[in-house]
Amino acid sequence: MFLNIRIRYVICCLVDINLQKINSIFMETTTVLKSPITITDTAFAELKRIVKDQEIDLSTMALRIGVKGGGCSGMSYVLGFDNPEEADTRYELDGMPIIMNKAHGMYLVGMQVDWINGLNNRGFQFNNPNASSTCGCGESFAA
Repeated sequence: MFLNIRIRYVICCLVDINLQKINSIFMETTTVLKSPITITDTAFAELKRIVKDQEIDLSTMALRIGVKGGGCSGMSYVLGFDNPEEADTRYELDGMPIIMNKAHGMYLVGMQVDWINGLNNRGFQFNNPNASSTCGCGESFAA
């Protein structure tokens, strides 16, 4: 009887330890980092309108902010909804999921995205403190 109880105790302990290991392996934790950029209220309202009008599913997609080579000043901005990739860092700003390629962060930290709705100019505007120069249209920059 004593041996039977002891074997049962050992088996239960081993099962419990293995369940803890399994849980720690399969339980993913998602850390949401503070966004390195800011979005003005007007830009945020426009992004929400786009999400609604285009029926974008924010559970699978996120707002991609980045840079790419090109434009008159050397680099241009990327802004659009996209699926996250392995090289992306994930952020959240007022409930909006944001993704950014890790390599782009050094060019964008401190940047503000604004929405301009004027007679002569309508669209997103990027106010980037890292830009050493920008082109006349504001779509590209040099770092």
